[in-house]
Amino acid sequence: MAEPAVRIPDAKVALSTASVYPESTATAFEIAARLGYDGVEIMVWTDPVSQDIEALRRLSDYHRMPILAVHAPCLLITQRVWSTDPWVKLQRARTAAEKLGASTVVVHPPFRWQRQYARDFVDGVWRMADETNVRFAVENMYPWRYRDREMLAYAPDWDVTKDDYRHFTVDLSHTATARTDALAMIDRMGDRLGHVHLADGNGSNKDEHLVPGRGTQPCAEVLDRLATNGFDGHVVIEVNTRRAMSSAEREADLAEALAFTRLHLASAVRVPRS
Repeated sequence: MAEPAVRIPDAKVALSTASVYPESTATAFEIAARLGYDGVEIMVWTDPVSQDIEALRRLSDYHRMPILAVHAPCLLITQRVWSTDPWVKLQRARTAAEKLGASTVVVHPPFRWQRQYARDFVDGVWRMADETNVRFAVENMYPWRYRDREMLAYAPDWDVTKDDYRHFTVDLSHTATARTDALAMIDRMGDRLGHVHLADGNGSNKDEHLVPGRGTQPCAEVLDRLATNGFDGHVVIEVNTRRAMSSAEREADLAEALAFTRLHLASAVRVPRS
């Protein structure tokens, strides 16, 4: 006979600072600490605090909230943050991660119009990864769609499993927007999956970043698989709370996302009775 036991992987659950937008990076630390997250992922964007290593260190120390990952400024609205040179952005993200004790830098594949950067991207990320203990985890993206038209905006490809990277980030809102099979993508990533952006989506043309459990993505199944496989990376809640009518409603959404993640990371296994 065997008795059910609960096995919880070593994966830490972090809050992306993007999840509190339009509130500040500083607010994200406060909420993460109050709700019991294990740490934060810094989305480097137009908030000056998100770009300031010393300010981030002070927030981390004050709230006793580790910085587990740094998301390089890869968005359209951050094209001038930390230089207009995308390689400089990655170098600065690596430096920030090293100084802040973060284990991971999240990076998007280049935009297709960044031709030279895209041409050198795969080899360049490998070179940078060889120079540090920080993981460069390249994130899956999606085609851009407008009505019945589709634009391939990322190069070499939005499906990062088509190229050879040392580490991957899987984002479940992006798998929804791409209308691709999240579990199959995770299987293709294999043991190179180093980082997870947990959110949900319904397959809209927009990148929805819903609270896990509110869309069609297999969020619970993904977490169960991570637990079963002994995943030791980070699971980061990256959801959109811009429509929250109050700070209390935003915090309730982030508490719900954390509870969902902790619940499904605890996988039931069978162990021999002693």
